[in-house]
Amino acid sequence: MLARNAWEKRKLGELANIRRGASPRPIKSKKWFSQTSQVGWIRISDVTEQNGRIHQVEQHLSDAGQKKTLVLKSKHLLLSIAATVGKPVQNYIQVGVHDGFIVFMDPKFDLDFMFYFLEKYRPNWARFGQPGSQININSELVRDLVVSIPTVHEQDAVAQFIITLDNLIAATQDKIGALEQVKETLSKNLFDQSWRFKEYSTPWKENKLKDIVSAYSGGTPSANIRTYYGGHIPFIRSAEIHSSTTALTLTQEGLKNSSAKLVKTGDILYALYGANSGDVDRSKINGAINQAILAMRPSKENDSNFILFQLMRMKNKIVSTYLQGGQGNLSGRIILALNLDMPESTSEQRTIGRSLQLLCELISVNQSKYSQLESLKKSLLQNLFV
Repeated sequence: MLARNAWEKRKLGELANIRRGASPRPIKSKKWFSQTSQVGWIRISDVTEQNGRIHQVEQHLSDAGQKKTLVLKSKHLLLSIAATVGKPVQNYIQVGVHDGFIVFMDPKFDLDFMFYFLEKYRPNWARFGQPGSQININSELVRDLVVSIPTVHEQDAVAQFIITLDNLIAATQDKIGALEQVKETLSKNLFDQSWRFKEYSTPWKENKLKDIVSAYSGGTPSANIRTYYGGHIPFIRSAEIHSSTTALTLTQEGLKNSSAKLVKTGDILYALYGANSGDVDRSKINGAINQAILAMRPSKENDSNFILFQLMRMKNKIVSTYLQGGQGNLSGRIILALNLDMPESTSEQRTIGRSLQLLCELISVNQSKYSQLESLKKSLLQNLFV
């Protein structure tokens, strides 16, 4: 790439003819719209749903509507100046432009390069709003914005690199969605026994959860005694059952002088209270739990993963049955009284549990990859643009 001093500072108004869109009035009149038209009507809801890349829209303009707005028949760069302020937009279809957008006509820059620059710059528009009020930007503010811009060749190189990264992010997101669907389908068919592994045919039997696990809940040391906190024992609360870190830690003194209980990595943790009531996971750490968590450790004859995924699958039914509007508390008694259909064969339980666990691990790997790619893109946007 060229050195930074090779980038030229220019006002956006010098690099494009900036025009505001127009909206037919009254906007709700049906005469402006047509289901058979090829010219779409771009709205901010279309922008947010497609993250600024407009390939389809819900509404289309009639001939009368097209005469009342600015119609774009080829790819252009737009910027939202109302509602979702400062969001860059590109159209890949013919569209009429709402007056909540401005359009960069006859640009002297690479459209994709400026799209990413404006995406990076977007948080800076907040300074034009008053505290507690809606941000307001207009065409003049955009025209006066000074940007640093390299040669057209370098603009294209930067844009194409980030486009490639965006495509990889989208592909990873699609893969996660596909894996989640596979997991949902596999879980449903394995637990309702419509699918069985070929070596197993013995009918399943119903078991109460309390008969196949040892279980206990915890407690919270007094918050007024400072010596109870700040030690080396992670203190797991209900919102943290999926995490490998905790906001609070306990001392041995705090553990000894409370009903907090220790759990081991791999124990099943069930959230009884809080916004995530009904969530269940394997503990990622050795630590102590409070009273909002039910800890369970299956007997040797039963597979922990199998029980875990059974409880995950039952969450919606439990929440709808016992929590009003999804809010409130569960109790250990309610959870331990649940009936679980289970194979008598520990081997079949393990086969099912391991299959679903492998899928979860694959999903987790791709979620981590997705997060890393998003972080990389954020870093590039911050550092590739002056």
